[in-house]
Amino acid sequence: MPPMHETMILVIGLVGVLTTASLVAGILSWRAPKPLSSTLVNLTQRINAWWVMVVAITVAFFFGRTGMTILFALISFAALREFVTLTHSRRSDHWVLLGMFGIIIPFQYWLVWTAWYGLFTIFIPVYCFLLMPAITALNGDTERFLERVAAQQWAVMISVYCVSHVPALLTLNVPGFEGRNLLLIAFLIITVQGSDVLQYIFGKLFGKHLLSPSVSPSKTWEGLVGGLAASSLLGALLSFLTPFSPLQAAAVALVACLMGFLGGLVASAIKRDQGVKDWGHLIEGHGGMMDRADSLVFAAPVFFHTVRYFWSA
Repeated sequence: MPPMHETMILVIGLVGVLTTASLVAGILSWRAPKPLSSTLVNLTQRINAWWVMVVAITVAFFFGRTGMTILFALISFAALREFVTLTHSRRSDHWVLLGMFGIIIPFQYWLVWTAWYGLFTIFIPVYCFLLMPAITALNGDTERFLERVAAQQWAVMISVYCVSHVPALLTLNVPGFEGRNLLLIAFLIITVQGSDVLQYIFGKLFGKHLLSPSVSPSKTWEGLVGGLAASSLLGALLSFLTPFSPLQAAAVALVACLMGFLGGLVASAIKRDQGVKDWGHLIEGHGGMMDRADSLVFAAPVFFHTVRYFWSA
């Protein structure tokens, strides 16, 4: 099946799912007593936000590598802005913060766009991690130095480095899968984001044992196990999008979704540490950009290197 046909089937399927969700939410809202409960309002907001996100990703899909690279560079910019806003910084950090937005983001995504794998994988965790604290030290401001440096490094790590592994999937050379790497991105996003929803559903239906109440009070062991099992099945059903067999697709989805769960848990811990509920208010009903991208933070690099190691030429 040609790549365009597969892409159209995928888009039509997503539109069908969202249309059904919108109709169900509309019927529930019409039949519910007024004023609407916060649950129904939140449900409608979330569905509307998913419409916006699906449209943005679909448009980027049709512009290929350039479109996806630009889209995720913008996502990194928004996520980094949220992270920097939440964490402590001082006037002496001006040059480091300017470099994070003006140099690190564009250069990292240029490396991704040009498929410079050797430098793409070490630019941030080696060169940036060494230079950023050095610049801060040269400014001579040592107040809460370690806290500020760690926050800056972790900000670019999860907001830029990890997220940039999503468009980096387009640079992989998978024998027999040439020209279809966009579908790997679709597989990753659908399974990982789907796992979030499935964990929420299983948690609401069967959740009894809290997993980490001080970090994320709504997460349960039942939700995690049920969500991972269901998302693995989803991965197997979507194996036609990938170079994987159904069993391999289920295993890869399981690993990616488990890492997605851990990424979300770490993001929640950071929010609790900073005393906030959401990273921001960019997306109505969904909080900030990082509230939507947190599950991709840990999943994307692991998924990228798994595919590169086992399937790439």
